[in-house]
Amino acid sequence: MPQIILSDIFIYPVKSLAGIKVSQWTVNEKGLLYDRKWMLIDSNNQFLSQRRLPKMTLIKTEIKNDTLILSTTVSGSISLPLTPENGDDINTTIWKDQCLAKTTTPVADKWLSDFLEMDCKLVYQPDNIIRPVDPDYAADTDKVNFSDGFPFLIVSDASLTSLNQEMKIPLPMLRFRPNLVISNCKSYAEDSWKKIQISNIVFRLPKACSRCSVPTIDTETAQTNKEPLTTLSRLRRWNNKVFFGQNALHDTVGELSVGDPVEIIKTGLKQPPI
Repeated sequence: MPQIILSDIFIYPVKSLAGIKVSQWTVNEKGLLYDRKWMLIDSNNQFLSQRRLPKMTLIKTEIKNDTLILSTTVSGSISLPLTPENGDDINTTIWKDQCLAKTTTPVADKWLSDFLEMDCKLVYQPDNIIRPVDPDYAADTDKVNFSDGFPFLIVSDASLTSLNQEMKIPLPMLRFRPNLVISNCKSYAEDSWKKIQISNIVFRLPKACSRCSVPTIDTETAQTNKEPLTTLSRLRRWNNKVFFGQNALHDTVGELSVGDPVEIIKTGLKQPPI
């Protein structure tokens, strides 16, 4: 089999909005630079996601020069600085985590609220704020922005090919919102990976990713369907959850590029064990 490689890199600057495909990107202490640095919250300061508002998938993101650009086909676009200044402190909630954030601008809040048809605010995580990762799976030094729990999600393209063959539906990889896509390995090979190296960065894979309703949302229409959860429930169900992809943590910082070789350093029991 050919050398295992990194075939795609995706970042999601705003949690649960559309992602960006890049060919090269920086990895800092919290993960991919700018990945989920911003987040939408409701009037109770709870995070918002496509689980609650599928329409969020229709808001495109772009990073150009020193600017984050949000756009939709009906609302035009709005721009924000990649390095926000000031903003008010605000305590937000992501699942069970309490996270300190800062507000952006009333203009951005109104633009997003109008499109989503509910009051919301756009907040960001300052660089000096430390949000730890679940200590059951992470080291004390691991940290993350506004991801659900881990800085990286790794999926192999062979796994998606296998799943699509089972469904007889060609779902795109972006439905599953991975950060790193791996090629030239067997389907679900990532289930047994415990430590890998891409370029000069070592990754630990402590936990399989349980899937919610987000992959059922069409990224172009925001309409929902039963797949892929129906097929995953048949093939990848364990402990009343379904799994696809692996959460990952990183030990070093550096640069990642599409085409980088992937070295499998350590393998172990499959997650999920099916």
